[in-house]
Amino acid sequence: MTPPDEPQPSTGSAILRTALRRNLGAMTGGTVLMGLYQAGETAFPIALGLIVEHTMRDRSLNALALSIAALAVIITTVSFSWQFGMRILQKANTTEAHRWRVEVASRGLQPVARDTGLKSGEVLTIATEDADQTADIIEVVPLLISSLVAVLVAAVALGMASVRLGLLVIAGTIAILTILSVLSRRIGSGTREQQARVARAGAKVADLITGLRPLRGFGGNHAAFGSYRTVSTEARHQAVIVARANGAYAGAALALNALLATAVTLMAGRLAFQGQISIGQLVMAVGLAQFIIEPLKLFSQMPTYVMIARASAQRMALVLAAPPVTTPGRGRPAPGGGLDVDGVRYGALNDLKFTVPSGEFVAITAYQPRAAADLASVLAATVPPDAYEGAVRVGGQEIADLSIEALREHMLVNPYDAEIFAGTLRTNIDPSGTGRMIAEAVEASLLTDVVALHRDGLDHAVRDRGANLSGGQRQRLSLARALAADTDILVLHDPTTAVDAVTEQLIARNIAALRRGRTTIVITSSPPFLDAADRVLVLDGGAITAEDTHRNLLDTDETYRQAVAR
Repeated sequence: MTPPDEPQPSTGSAILRTALRRNLGAMTGGTVLMGLYQAGETAFPIALGLIVEHTMRDRSLNALALSIAALAVIITTVSFSWQFGMRILQKANTTEAHRWRVEVASRGLQPVARDTGLKSGEVLTIATEDADQTADIIEVVPLLISSLVAVLVAAVALGMASVRLGLLVIAGTIAILTILSVLSRRIGSGTREQQARVARAGAKVADLITGLRPLRGFGGNHAAFGSYRTVSTEARHQAVIVARANGAYAGAALALNALLATAVTLMAGRLAFQGQISIGQLVMAVGLAQFIIEPLKLFSQMPTYVMIARASAQRMALVLAAPPVTTPGRGRPAPGGGLDVDGVRYGALNDLKFTVPSGEFVAITAYQPRAAADLASVLAATVPPDAYEGAVRVGGQEIADLSIEALREHMLVNPYDAEIFAGTLRTNIDPSGTGRMIAEAVEASLLTDVVALHRDGLDHAVRDRGANLSGGQRQRLSLARALAADTDILVLHDPTTAVDAVTEQLIARNIAALRRGRTTIVITSSPPFLDAADRVLVLDGGAITAEDTHRNLLDTDETYRQAVAR
């Protein structure tokens, strides 16, 4: 991750510069070794030319043995410099990709959301594919430099045989690169669009997987699949366009490289025929003409990788440079404090006011489900304080003045659709591994039967999203996690909607006993929870319209009785 004292890169170019700066040492070593590799490759046809030259002039076994030894040294140099050079560069590439994956993932997991305008599936694509492609710049630059070294060495060697041959290689290389740079611009714009469409397809499939269960429930899975097919087809169409451009680019590069090699070979043959260069120099020129095709091919391919790395870096900047949705404070609530909601207006909430003193168990029953969801969102601080009117105070301090971390430690809001993660029952109940109330939480949530059902107990494996658990088991597992956190203030939103009535009544009593002396708020219409609460607040039309014990409200309020009686 980027060190705290280092400014966060906010553009694609800044991300690439950061990657290059952090790996300067590895890139320097890799460049030297890859340059040595290319120089050795270039030296091979030069050595062959010199061997032919000296063999024809001095036909001796000593000269032949010396020539073979020289070739062995060149081959060994080429082999080891490639092996160790690529090892250094690929290690640096892999390490840098890991850094950016962690950086992007950490942004997505921060308590304060970022205004990226991207879906979770797109962020996932950026944290994986784009991070890897951005890190490729670590290998691209040394390979570019080493390819340039090979071409320059070849040009100098040919220039020593004939100035015209050296100038032909230099002029031809410049012409090839100029032509290819024009072609690469189209690839760059097409690649950026392709990556964006692939990311959108990834976001779509992530959304579908998340909602697969309800989609199947009302028969919407076929329509959803059709929607994904459309997005995926658009991504495929763009990929075909980019592939055609890449194919045209690669074909043009090969043709131009072959044309240059042919021109060098023909000119060398003509010079040899005219007696201006020797047979050994002709052999060297023909060998170099064949050899420079490979570095020129590598050199011409590098702009494509640069374009991809730049496009990926620009997409990463969308996440890394995104401003926070809100700027939290730095305060901490007083321990053991209560909750005060004062004149909140947001969504279905209309001048909502109520106070829950420290240690009280309060149930809030909302006649409109939207109001319950909006209240849970406001209390969970997923809605920025500047997005609603009024104030929410925790421990006497407004949420806007508290740090998100301190607020989360003091008050936990457990949603009705809390996620279940792949792992075990234990890791879902106690993700940090530091919980002290696991046994009590399992007992209170009546998760004991699930634990007893499996031989591994709390270490029983849980699949992604709790796919191997029933709806009621997932809900009780989520409830156990909330209870094990043992926060000063606990807010539960519909914690037992998938649980049978008998179990629900036992859970309500268990929670009231376990949380005695701790502030607890349950947003629910469940009679067992309403009955277990010290008092019930009725939320109707966005405001509190009545409050009393559950049984008193049943006796005196007909609307309440009809709303909660089962």
